[in-house]
Amino acid sequence: MTTRRAFLLGLAASGLLAVATPSGAWAAPADFVPHAWIRVSADGTVALTCHRSEMGQGVRSSLPALLAYELGADPARIEVVQADGDPAYGDQDTDGSRSVRTQQDLMRRLGAVGRIVLERVGARRLGVPVAAVTSRDHAVWHEPSGRGVPFGDLATEAAAEPLPDRVTLRADPPASGWDLPLVDAHAQVTGAARYVADIVLEGQCTAVIVRPPVLGSSVVSFDDTEARAVPGVVDVIELPAPSGPPGFQPLGGVAVVAEDTWTAKRAAERLRVTWSQSPHDGASWTQDLAAMREAVARPGTARRTRGDAEGALGSAAKRLDATYVVPHLAHAALEPPCAVARRTEDGCEVWASTQTPQAARSMVAEVLGLDEAKVTVHVPFLGAAFGRKSKPDFAVEAALLADRVRRPVRVQWLREDAMRQGYVHACSVQRLEAGLDGDGRLVAWRHRIASPTIASTFGDAHELRDSELGQGIGDQPLEVPALSVETHPVQERLRIGWMRSVYNINHAFAIQSFLDELAHARDTTLPDLLKEVYGPPRRYTPEEAGAEIWNYGASLDEHPIDVGRYHRVIDRVRALSRWDEPAPEGRARGFAVHRSFLTYVAVVVELSRGTRGGPRLERAWVVADPGRIVNRDRVRAQLEGAVVFGATVALHGRLTLEDGRVREGNFHDYRLLRMNEAPRSIDVELITEGEPHGGVGEPGVPPVAPAIANAWFALTGERVRELPLT
Repeated sequence: MTTRRAFLLGLAASGLLAVATPSGAWAAPADFVPHAWIRVSADGTVALTCHRSEMGQGVRSSLPALLAYELGADPARIEVVQADGDPAYGDQDTDGSRSVRTQQDLMRRLGAVGRIVLERVGARRLGVPVAAVTSRDHAVWHEPSGRGVPFGDLATEAAAEPLPDRVTLRADPPASGWDLPLVDAHAQVTGAARYVADIVLEGQCTAVIVRPPVLGSSVVSFDDTEARAVPGVVDVIELPAPSGPPGFQPLGGVAVVAEDTWTAKRAAERLRVTWSQSPHDGASWTQDLAAMREAVARPGTARRTRGDAEGALGSAAKRLDATYVVPHLAHAALEPPCAVARRTEDGCEVWASTQTPQAARSMVAEVLGLDEAKVTVHVPFLGAAFGRKSKPDFAVEAALLADRVRRPVRVQWLREDAMRQGYVHACSVQRLEAGLDGDGRLVAWRHRIASPTIASTFGDAHELRDSELGQGIGDQPLEVPALSVETHPVQERLRIGWMRSVYNINHAFAIQSFLDELAHARDTTLPDLLKEVYGPPRRYTPEEAGAEIWNYGASLDEHPIDVGRYHRVIDRVRALSRWDEPAPEGRARGFAVHRSFLTYVAVVVELSRGTRGGPRLERAWVVADPGRIVNRDRVRAQLEGAVVFGATVALHGRLTLEDGRVREGNFHDYRLLRMNEAPRSIDVELITEGEPHGGVGEPGVPPVAPAIANAWFALTGERVRELPLT
């Protein structure tokens, strides 16, 4: 046997855990707390920690369920504790559709630690060998005699036990997952769930910040006379301008701190600010789009090559080309960024709607000159996030202002702030060219892309990285003898950041739309063409691709690009949607498939014309192959939500620049899909046949927009190559 610390440090050495215990007290002396994720109290309470942020995806119902499974706790009876930002929890970044995929092994091992100790103590209490007991339903049981001891009765004795030097796991959970309760459903439905805007501390005030309207500009001077005259204004404070690349830094500007949000907003409207010049002054979406269209008409930087694409295109019996455009997109989470900070005598306490609590903690410590141990970051529920809240600039703003006014401060981003000064999804212009031989076979493929890179937010980079190309282009298993992928640099005008499914949106829209055009040119259907151009079931290797394949941080050995799984989702959604039967009169269907975050998803959308002549979503069918899953209900919910999110991208999403400024500001001019626009039904089928866990939160989004565009063509004969459709 070994000590708790030695055991946990052993997990750290294996890369599973960073530090032994979290900062702060969270248990009574009589509680059994083997590590930071489990607390069994003498009153029978079993509290399990969720160290990832809950933003509607149900992670608080999934990760603790894995702990509960190994511990022997009843998932319906556990209390879920939300972790603060702390290195004790290892990786807390809730992004990349990887919470279950990367954390499930750790959760099971940590749960097994608690189970082994409780079973040891329980067996002693029951007077039987350890091998004769098992833990289930919050108790240790001796099944032959029907006797059991509740966990709570074992807690104090278990607290004095040494931890095991190794763990054994239960049999694997079912690959198809469990039907688990949504632990936060009651709180969310009744309004008891607490978001950052619900946090009210004694003496708290609210800040609204007037930020630079153009990226790269800063405050030259400001007149706050009228603002300070508004009753209830506490102070008007200039924030420091960022230095170097934007990164996660606040943008600077002028903050109005007031007793309430309405007063702060009214006073902020009365500020008179003079801004410095910016390299982006005068920039417009129209001009930038024209420049990107011109760029993709020329050769670019070769990024992936197989054979002689130029020669094969020149000698092809038939040649097709098309250019596809995705504009900048907003995350448009219903909860704009928000953070509350309280400066203490020697530290700072922050409540933030953040996906990256440790990054928020580090940045707050840095700007205030504090040791990180003196900063606490709490993570209430997030009212959606989609990647925006992985950048903790808003938490830093709250900390800076709380430090200045020496009162708790809530920084409230307005909807207009979130649209105009947030981080945006990268625009994209992509030109695809294909050559067909006399028999209609694909013999040449050239793909040119102009799109700003997320790396521009962190340094002097203007061309897509391999990881960004890897999201649907570098890993596209096209069986074509001559292929070329080329990129062009693009000058960013805004802070480019991650958005749900990231560059897969742009790449799937271009490729799946173009393949639909090829299918019509060949007088075949897209499902048939896809299976032909992807080739027979096999593992698509870097040797076949002619380049390294970026694979979401996973090894190709464990998560290969499996063309058979493409075939499987194509065939299953074809059957589920009755693709080969005629659509009802006045309707048409569109098809698309895409692999992202190690998961394969095929989508069929059925459209009609709405009362105003535009597309009306009637039905959607989704077949996903994510490998093993934990929580069936949450997986289905995320795929249903992905259809709605993807439909917003397809039908409404667009941010445009004029004089370097984002024009759109709220939901009247950046519309979300409304209830009456959503499909009347979304049918989801899951394929879970034992492959390792893939991602779930993001992979459902990319195929939706091309499926809608392809359905619109089938319905009207009008080919959509630029989003949004409406």
